[in-house]
Amino acid sequence: MKKKLVALLMVAGMLATTLFGCSSQTGQESSADAAAESTGETTEEADTGTETETTAANEEDNKYIAMIALGFSHQYWQAVKQGAEEAAAELGYTITFEGPEQETMVDKQVDMLKTAIQNNPAAICMAAIDTGSVASILQEEKAQGVPIVGFDAGVGEEESDVKCSTDSIAAGALAAEHAGELLGGEGKIAIIGHSQTVVDAVERVQGFKDKIESDYPNIEIVDIQYGDGDHVKSAEIAKSMVTAVPDLDLIYTSNEGSCVGAYNGLKEIGKIGEVMLIGFDSSAAMKDAVRSGEIVGAITQDPIGMGRAAVESAVKLLNGEEVESFIDTGCYWYDASNMDDPEIAPLLYD
Repeated sequence: MKKKLVALLMVAGMLATTLFGCSSQTGQESSADAAAESTGETTEEADTGTETETTAANEEDNKYIAMIALGFSHQYWQAVKQGAEEAAAELGYTITFEGPEQETMVDKQVDMLKTAIQNNPAAICMAAIDTGSVASILQEEKAQGVPIVGFDAGVGEEESDVKCSTDSIAAGALAAEHAGELLGGEGKIAIIGHSQTVVDAVERVQGFKDKIESDYPNIEIVDIQYGDGDHVKSAEIAKSMVTAVPDLDLIYTSNEGSCVGAYNGLKEIGKIGEVMLIGFDSSAAMKDAVRSGEIVGAITQDPIGMGRAAVESAVKLLNGEEVESFIDTGCYWYDASNMDDPEIAPLLYD
């Protein structure tokens, strides 16, 4: 009888311990839920808050710079990309570099900018086809503290913190000086530009025109037309210019596409050598024609240096350092006599 009583007491004690433990655990869970309810947060929401804090920390450490160019495939833009990537690697940043197939695709470039912004870049570097089309987008990013660096054609002055580019007015003037010398101070010139909206394209023509008009009163600019940098369009323009002005002495072109197109056009009608041709930028075709003297000379930029300067400026801005509003990355005249010189050859790209 005593054994049965002892056994019953032991079972009762075990049941009491189990019930007390369950009650305590339930009470603790209820207290946690109550606390969460009092702050308007559930346990699951508290975990989400931790993830948000981690994400915010990652954004603060963001070392990604978005670069959107006028184009992508031409070797000039690949040279800009090379310089940008070199600088980014040295400074501990990563970049994306993109541009539309043609330098007239405004809508596509705008879409590229919007997509890049979705990736939350620390800074944006851009060469805008049409500054007005991206103005409001860039202003919004700038207002949120994102540095905006223009390179090559750049962006609008209001949107840009700094511009890294060739001084296009000076580049056009340099071409005009050589044109004046080649013509001996008198003759007839026509101009084939590549854009009437891209800032640097307009300035290359304006700089050339202003220099001729101010320093060479006996040289007449008889025609200015635009071929969008397209080889076929520029070839047709060159041929029409020679037809309209049979005693035309020289054609100045404002980019590689315009120059190669004009060269092809003059060659088709047998005017190579009779009508002098000055180009801008470089390519394999241009370099061959300059070396042979069929193109009398051209202006080259420093695209690798430009890419480096854009990224370096963006990082300085991110670090709170002062940066000049305009960084001139330089321009140079090259012809058959100097294109292999050590200071010129690295600036000529295919």
